[in-house]
Amino acid sequence: MSRNHEKAAWYAEGLSFRCQRCGACCGGDPGYVWVSEDEIKRIARHLELPVEQFHARHARRVGLRYSLLELDDGDCEFLIRGADGATGCAIHPVRPLQCRTWPFWDSNLDSRRVWRAAAKQCPGIDRGEHYPLSAIRDCLRRNDEADLPL
Repeated sequence: MSRNHEKAAWYAEGLSFRCQRCGACCGGDPGYVWVSEDEIKRIARHLELPVEQFHARHARRVGLRYSLLELDDGDCEFLIRGADGATGCAIHPVRPLQCRTWPFWDSNLDSRRVWRAAAKQCPGIDRGEHYPLSAIRDCLRRNDEADLPL
């Protein structure tokens, strides 16, 4: 179980977040967007592709897991960047759990200092909707249950 479930959380009063649709969490340095077999099936259906074609075109095997493919610049291939600077996600309604639980990951919640560092990259952190401790812990629990290394 996540260490952030166990200790008295520095964020016990909750945290605020509202996606600013900047795409910062969807691009940049190369990494992994972990997807389960169930998520792959949902995304494939959304894209109207057979699962086998989705695997061949949009996923890579990393050990025992799958990750969505990235562009050469590290952006998720499903990140849409408009000419006007607006961004979007081509699979937003069926995006993976990893994307749905951002920014409430163990790696961002380790300390207030780490959270502030994440906020320098993500303008939605500390803005908008207030998430109580129970909602944050729910995100952490779901990531733990999916065994996501976040």
